[in-house]
Amino acid sequence: MNDEPMQGRDAEIEAFWIDARIRAGVNRIAVVTGPSPADSVVPPAWSFGATPQQADRLLDLVLDGVKTATASALCDYETDDDPLPEPGELSIVLDGAGHPRALLATTDVRVVPFDEVDADHAAAEGEGDRTLAYWRREHERFFREHSSGGFDPRMPVVLEHFERLVP
Repeated sequence: MNDEPMQGRDAEIEAFWIDARIRAGVNRIAVVTGPSPADSVVPPAWSFGATPQQADRLLDLVLDGVKTATASALCDYETDDDPLPEPGELSIVLDGAGHPRALLATTDVRVVPFDEVDADHAAAEGEGDRTLAYWRREHERFFREHSSGGFDPRMPVVLEHFERLVP
């Protein structure tokens, strides 16, 4: 197996992180105290959606300042043995081709049943006409097609709000 493309991608993400952390003013104390171990830890990098097209479409909403929240099926975190996001955590968002494009800071996380997601969260996701009806229709379809646990109106959904730091 050829690891060159993966190594190139890792180097691109690391270079993005070095620049983004300066532009976002992350770890300002390092100016006084010197670098900390956290300075060398690159935040997790991921993309929105399940396809390159979805990743690009949703990223564009983030870059335009329209999308400030996202939702994921809790069962997918459990299946992948991934920890839930926590307020204050940083992440690098990739485009559909896997290139780093934005640095986000999680501001709020809560888990609620799908059928209890409210209109404010739907609007914050910035998709479609930003209504709860649109959000429910599109997320039900997405979860049916892409979630490891399928769809149930009472399924737990992780609602994450974030702030775009870079660009």
